[in-house]
Amino acid sequence: MKNRKLTRVFTALLCAVLVMMVFPITASADTGPKPSVRITFENLGTEECWGTLLSSKPSTGPSSAWNGNEEDAQHNENPNGYYSYQKFGYDIWKAFVDYDEKDDYYFLQEAWQINETKELAWTYYPPNEFKILLYFPETGEYAVSGVYERYAFDSYFTVNMDGVKLSVDYNEELSSDDRLNAYKSYNYGVEIGSLVARILITIIIEMGIALLFGYREKKQLLLLVGVNSGTQIILNVLLNIINYNSGEMVFVVFYVLFELVVFAIEAILFYHLLNKISIKQKPKWLAVVYALVANAVSFGAGMMIAECLPGIF
Repeated sequence: MKNRKLTRVFTALLCAVLVMMVFPITASADTGPKPSVRITFENLGTEECWGTLLSSKPSTGPSSAWNGNEEDAQHNENPNGYYSYQKFGYDIWKAFVDYDEKDDYYFLQEAWQINETKELAWTYYPPNEFKILLYFPETGEYAVSGVYERYAFDSYFTVNMDGVKLSVDYNEELSSDDRLNAYKSYNYGVEIGSLVARILITIIIEMGIALLFGYREKKQLLLLVGVNSGTQIILNVLLNIINYNSGEMVFVVFYVLFELVVFAIEAILFYHLLNKISIKQKPKWLAVVYALVANAVSFGAGMMIAECLPGIF
């Protein structure tokens, strides 16, 4: 009877997770982190330079192409003041609008001065498909890229400005060597390092708790290490994939759900297997309590570490 109950709990939790994976998580409020595109420019000079992303669609989030109405022009000289948050004036806005009119991609009235920071960071609903466009006010010249797409929740690119050809007008005859060429620069090394760190920290915590519960025989420890290693590797790989594609908020939701599934799996395995390989028998229910306590403590420790060392989570 107890075995059936444990199996039912595990099945229910697994079904809940599968439903959440099939049907995307949505929220009615505009909360949590948003997708971003971050572009770093190497070998960019000190001359004043503004950058934007030209979108394949006329709007994304609150940003949209100009509709021709002067009152809706999004620059900080707009007398209506609605778009006074913009850091660029009419001249910069007009330069991008004029360029946009000669291309198949849209200027969404968002731009950033990048010659000091060497970075263009669109952190609130960036376009999914875009071209990178730079404008140099002192010479009235532009530099443009080919078409790129967001490839992750936070998409990182790097552009080397060496050899980039500037022009005073839209020039469809520019070769790929003359255009801005961006390459993906997501730091996968950090992701792999944090993945390994999370797995090791969790296994160390759960093995320490196993010793406190009196599981000290060699076969017991080998079983616990094997099961914990397997579940933690699967858990953390899935979480990394979710974080890469969907961001932190969805990561946290699935972190909780997956921890419940991991607890159910470990509880069932420990309940059935620990006494079979043990010299000194313990109550079977103790294995379930151990699984609960170990996962609760490792989950809490993970959240605390995430606050202190956000790079690991």
